[in-house]
Amino acid sequence: NVTNWADRHPGGHRVISHCAGEDATDAFQAFHINPTLVRKFLKPLLIGELAPGEPSQDRDKNSQLVEDFRTLRKTAEEMNLFRASPLFFSLYLGHIIAMEVLAWLMVYYFGTGWITTLILSCILTTSQAQAGWLQHDFGHLSVFKKSSWNHIVHKFIIGHMKGASANWWNHRHFQHHAKPNIFKKDPDVNMLHIFVLGDTQPVEYGKKKLKYLPYNHQHEYFFLTRILLSSLIPWSHTLPHPNIFMHFFPTLVKAGPFQRFLPPQNSVFMASLFIISKHFRPKEKRKFRRFEFLESHWFVWVTQMNHIPMEIDSEKHRDWLSSQMAATCNIQQSFFNDWFTGHLNFQIEHHLFPTMPRHNFWKVKPLVKSLCAKYGVQYEEKPLGKAFVDIVGSLKKSGDLWLDAYLHK
Repeated sequence: NVTNWADRHPGGHRVISHCAGEDATDAFQAFHINPTLVRKFLKPLLIGELAPGEPSQDRDKNSQLVEDFRTLRKTAEEMNLFRASPLFFSLYLGHIIAMEVLAWLMVYYFGTGWITTLILSCILTTSQAQAGWLQHDFGHLSVFKKSSWNHIVHKFIIGHMKGASANWWNHRHFQHHAKPNIFKKDPDVNMLHIFVLGDTQPVEYGKKKLKYLPYNHQHEYFFLTRILLSSLIPWSHTLPHPNIFMHFFPTLVKAGPFQRFLPPQNSVFMASLFIISKHFRPKEKRKFRRFEFLESHWFVWVTQMNHIPMEIDSEKHRDWLSSQMAATCNIQQSFFNDWFTGHLNFQIEHHLFPTMPRHNFWKVKPLVKSLCAKYGVQYEEKPLGKAFVDIVGSLKKSGDLWLDAYLHK
């Protein structure tokens, strides 16, 4: 009975409640790098075992598929695919720091002319985007063997290098992984009435005559939302990522104490703001900030290309493999795609094994494809360009469904 303990769960109580009534074994193994240690904390909470005839949400799951997936995970563990390469992550962090240093050396030596500012903005956009992918690795505990070390570095990168909150990230992102593309459970598909997604929500909104925005044009104003969030948000001088604000305020209101989710005011990020304030005149600051929204675009296109074109619906209580495959797709592998997306082009493997270091995704991919083929589960993979086009196409399709229901049902 975890009722009283759930609020102290490091990943938040909602991750646990989202799996209520189900066998959460695979979700539990996916999120914890040392399940044996964690189970020691669960022993005092054990009050008994459910009888085979007790009601649950697992009745329609393919038990053999579930067993085979767990065997696949054991195989990956035996292949040491959950062991990170220190060299890979050291070089990755090094290339981010090198870009940050290069950017500010340019200001020191070449001043704040138009061309320098343009180059500086592009370099910082790239370094900040790559830092975003790196904090994602540590947030998923996929680098160090000890959770505490991952948490420390995660807080440093997302806080000190990006000026955001690790608690905010944990609160939202693990819910997304537990129940991707599930309404009322995945925060990433709660678009605050800006978009209607999937095939069922647009029809539901249309029948109820809900029209917060002209959703039949959402594939067009999708481009504008990035620019508007970058230019109109008054917090943008303290939050480097305009996309954060779209989810940030509701999180503060709903999730508890305000201070817990405040972005830390700290070294690297605050030093960057100080340099901008000291060396850039007001007109130059505005010129510099025109390129800030580039990172927001980068982040949104990469993170949404794997999910928005996929199935988005209410809870169907699938097994772990089937639920993740229905909500995610891969982008074809290449050196550029790996770097540009932070290996999120292997979204399927990442969702199945969140704690696996990203440089091992390509090794487990054949095993996943083989298991999917055995049970007829679709494994979708596409080129990067098509993935971007599919975002717009899926938004247009959902918008058309809403308009038809709004006018005729």
